[in-house]
Amino acid sequence: MYRKLFSVTGRPRQLDGGALFGTTPRRTWSEWLSPDSDNQVEMASRVLLVQQDGMNILVMAGAEALLAPLPPSCRCQRPAHGLLDSLARLGVAEGQIHAVVLTHLHAMLAPDVRRAVSDGDSPRLLFPAARYLVGRQHWIRANQPHPRDRTLFVAQIISQLQSSGRLRLLDEHADDLLGDGWRFHLSDGYTPGQLLPEIRMPGGPLIFAGDLVPAMQWLTLDLTTAFDRNPECLIDEKERLLDHLVAIGGRLFLPRDPSVALIKVSRDRQSRYQPFDQQAVLHRLDS
Repeated sequence: MYRKLFSVTGRPRQLDGGALFGTTPRRTWSEWLSPDSDNQVEMASRVLLVQQDGMNILVMAGAEALLAPLPPSCRCQRPAHGLLDSLARLGVAEGQIHAVVLTHLHAMLAPDVRRAVSDGDSPRLLFPAARYLVGRQHWIRANQPHPRDRTLFVAQIISQLQSSGRLRLLDEHADDLLGDGWRFHLSDGYTPGQLLPEIRMPGGPLIFAGDLVPAMQWLTLDLTTAFDRNPECLIDEKERLLDHLVAIGGRLFLPRDPSVALIKVSRDRQSRYQPFDQQAVLHRLDS
């Protein structure tokens, strides 16, 4: 099967640096990402576009990029660059997306979107012709969330997915819609039932890291975030996934890293994972 892969950028996210880096001291993580006066750091919102057999498939970490952009509040306001703009530059219109694979359904909304949702004016879901693919175990979690992560599930997104008539629930086995060459790694450490796609390519598979390894700094095994449900479980899962990646000579797609989209990984003599062959943008990866 012939495939082309691209990285597509959406609206960047502002996150609290202390929560993002968990128990890591501020003096350490502030050397990696510079916080603003409110302790916020900017993270990417990067999506993987897979083109195969005449289909356009998007892979997303989380569900916030699934919401349509808000209209400008006044004519003088410049619209924020978003996912649809990036797709348009690749010649792909919103209605040409056939499937959206969601690794999980957490949604960390921008303040203006959060206000709109709270006011009862929730934006619609993007991609009206697409099937939405979500892990079955995680869908149960999203509908019956634990108090620890309840605020990360946006009820309006869950209800729109449910009522769309286009929701498909996945187990670890790939859906027929995706065809051959797809498999999923199950991860429970960040959130139960996160599904991380592995896509077969001639030069070695590509694994979408989701929120198991959001950026290069998280190649350090014991680096976790305050959002992780089970940090010890997450560390074990991360080691298994990275060892698998090293063994197969694959590439890792990073959805949150501010400056790097794709890396290869090696393990040094001290058993530390090291990135190499970094790419800031995945312009095109062909099979």
